[in-house]
Amino acid sequence: MSKIILVTGTSTGLGISIAIQAAQAGHTVYATMRNLEKRENLDAAATAAGVSLKVLPLDVSDSASVNAAVAEIIANEGRIDVLVNNAGAGFVRTVEQATEAEIQGVMDVNFTGVARCIKAVMPHMREARSGHIVTISSVGGLVGQPFNEIYCAAKFAVEGMMEAMASYITPNFGINFTLVEPGGIATEFVNNVMAHVVGTGGILDDEYKPILQAYIGGSQARSGEGEGGGRGGQSAYQTADEVAEVVIGTIQSGHPPLRTRTSQWGETLCHLKTALDPDGLKLTAQVTQQFLG
Repeated sequence: MSKIILVTGTSTGLGISIAIQAAQAGHTVYATMRNLEKRENLDAAATAAGVSLKVLPLDVSDSASVNAAVAEIIANEGRIDVLVNNAGAGFVRTVEQATEAEIQGVMDVNFTGVARCIKAVMPHMREARSGHIVTISSVGGLVGQPFNEIYCAAKFAVEGMMEAMASYITPNFGINFTLVEPGGIATEFVNNVMAHVVGTGGILDDEYKPILQAYIGGSQARSGEGEGGGRGGQSAYQTADEVAEVVIGTIQSGHPPLRTRTSQWGETLCHLKTALDPDGLKLTAQVTQQFLG
């Protein structure tokens, strides 16, 4: 069955791959981004894939922008079946070093932006008694990692919000929630880490410096472990297309999980937290029973 799908953050990387693969699967895709002047890569990918996308402006940091995009889709289609919260940004800096404005900015894009989008689509999905909200989280939403504490905090917050909503909204209104938890997207991880560091003042000459250098150096080793990318490989990093395949499979599932890792590396990293309930559905059912009867 063809679905109406809204995807945020489609100017680069994973957002482009999700939009293209969803369209290839026969769905109507509204690909959105903050600045439509950056749609060149999306348009080129759509042309190469031979698919058609509907492109709208949507800034997850602006409620008016989010509401306007959702209203336009509802006016055009009458419904939104799937929301894919993909827009987000990494951040590598200790809490001690980060400014309060930087901390607020990371939370706004990665957590509050997701909440704004969910808030906008929820009345329409609730009225329809169906829908699926998919959020691109991270293994960092389950496992805290060095120098990523602010980013991890935002992803932990997203995980908590989605898990809580699934405990009462899914059984009462038929709306599913899924957290997709990649390890990392190849192949520019080191460059992206350095861009974040440089953009926030560079590597500071303090006691954290040798630890940060070890972290950045280790990222190269993690990117080449075992057999490489793919869901079954041992590399920490996958291609955007590989992660998008998991997203599309989840969207098309009749019984989607609450959470799913996208690689064996991610499964291994999170094993101590997920072994008893890999997809999160057992705990959700238990919480629903315990609090709502």
